Amino acid sequence: MAKKNFTGGFNKLLGETPKGQEPAKPTTKEKKKRGRPKDHSKRVPEKSSQEGTKNDETRATFIVKEEMLAQLKNIAYWDRALIKEVVNEALSDFIKNWEAKHGKAKPIPKKKKS
Repeated sequence: MAKKNFTGGFNKLLGETPKGQEPAKPTTKEKKKRGRPKDHSKRVPEKSSQEGTKNDETRATFIVKEEMLAQLKNIAYWDRALIKEVVNEALSDFIKNWEAKHGKAKPIPKKKKS
């Protein structure tokens, strides 16, 4: 039976180089940056509902009938769209129809401080 040679030790098993033969370290130009590039045009969230959203989006919570939500999910599935895209389209259509009938929606008046 042949004897195994373990003279290289763990360094050889782990792929480390022997003393005095250090591998060349990459220069700063060679270092590859990891992750997504930073978006410098991204806004600073003013409210917690804006955290993690795109610049023109905010998070909102609504109560809807379960049957309506199921239909929205079905439509999104068959259109290969996100639920938020289907909801945005539905809300846009509603606003357009409402404004055609009633005119442009006026902003809510601000309360006066006493």
